[in-house]
Amino acid sequence: MIRKLVVASLLTLASGQLLAAECSVTVDSTDQMTFNTKEIAIDKTCKTFTVNLTHSGSLPKNVMGHNWVLSKEADAQPIATDGLSVGIDKNYLKDGDARIIAHTKIIGAGETDSVSFDVSKLDPAEKYQFFCSFPGHISMMKGTVTLK
Repeated sequence: MIRKLVVASLLTLASGQLLAAECSVTVDSTDQMTFNTKEIAIDKTCKTFTVNLTHSGSLPKNVMGHNWVLSKEADAQPIATDGLSVGIDKNYLKDGDARIIAHTKIIGAGETDSVSFDVSKLDPAEKYQFFCSFPGHISMMKGTVTLK
């Protein structure tokens, strides 16, 4: 009887872990101005979500740097445009820009950075976009973020 209880408890524990939401993602960036994904789906049960940004290219950040920025879809291009004037030291993002939900720093070849954000700040009815704010990169380096 005790053995059956232990087995049942272990099975319940294991199945709970299998059903647990994945609340992080790794996004790779390259020298070809690409992210390895165009869509990130966040499970609504996640309290926080983490994006781990990697750069698998060989070029330094001042030549082919990338970051990961999250905003409402309508705000993405204006954020990138406004950030052009502040330069790489500020990750091509204006300080205190309330339209930015989350962002990593600009990284170059072999570097990584990560950012975590509160999922409750996202509205399921809103359209969200992630993008790179390095000058000119948003045209190719962007994707959608949805709640599932």
